[in-house]
Amino acid sequence: MSKSNLNGKTALITGAAKRLGRQIALALASEGVNILVHFNSSEEEAEELCMSIRAEGVKAWKIKADFESEAESENLIKRAIELSGKIDILINNASIFPAGTLDTMEFDDVVHNMRINAWVPFVLTRSFHSMAGRGSVINMLDTRIKGYDFKHAAYILSKHVLSVLTAMTAMEYAPDLRINAVAPGLVLPPPEETEAYLDRMKGSLPLKRHGGPEDIAEAVLFLLKSEFITGQTIYVDGGRNIRKYAVK
Repeated sequence: MSKSNLNGKTALITGAAKRLGRQIALALASEGVNILVHFNSSEEEAEELCMSIRAEGVKAWKIKADFESEAESENLIKRAIELSGKIDILINNASIFPAGTLDTMEFDDVVHNMRINAWVPFVLTRSFHSMAGRGSVINMLDTRIKGYDFKHAAYILSKHVLSVLTAMTAMEYAPDLRINAVAPGLVLPPPEETEAYLDRMKGSLPLKRHGGPEDIAEAVLFLLKSEFITGQTIYVDGGRNIRKYAVK
């Protein structure tokens, strides 16, 4: 399998200032990748991350965009290229994770989740292909797409759509773009939970242990370096996807 040297490439990572986005950014920087750190409200964290990235000897820029705004979403790739000179990699990591059941779900909830979690990644991918020409895209999914999450109904619908878009865009934009996805499982507690959540839940996994953000970053690096893989999803979840579970 042919492998790509990432040194000297430039990546735009959405939602990069915190959690998995931050870990992915640091992992790419350690491989010599210059990083565009997208943020919306987390400017302080974005600036701190840029400083850490520059300490790796590569370039870093912070770039703000509100994905609730159609104009800001449509213009992000153009602005990123103007700022850095080029983009070789797009990581669609930013997402929202609001609670909501089928009984409480409203149309506006579906629209909101679809916009942030599926539509914006598609728009960015389409713009990336149009303006940058060649490169690689990674979409961040969720292991729950191999099943259901009844506590976050609109969210999981949007991740299913992004999964389909991963395959469709991989076909449409080949051979210029390679488009793949990573579906994390039990690697971070939800924002409202503590680390104890991971220990409580790990017994439900076939591997009987939880992972960490570094496991997600390693999968991203593998897909970026593997030039003969496109349209694929790697589940980094301790085997949970094979149970095709439903969270109720």
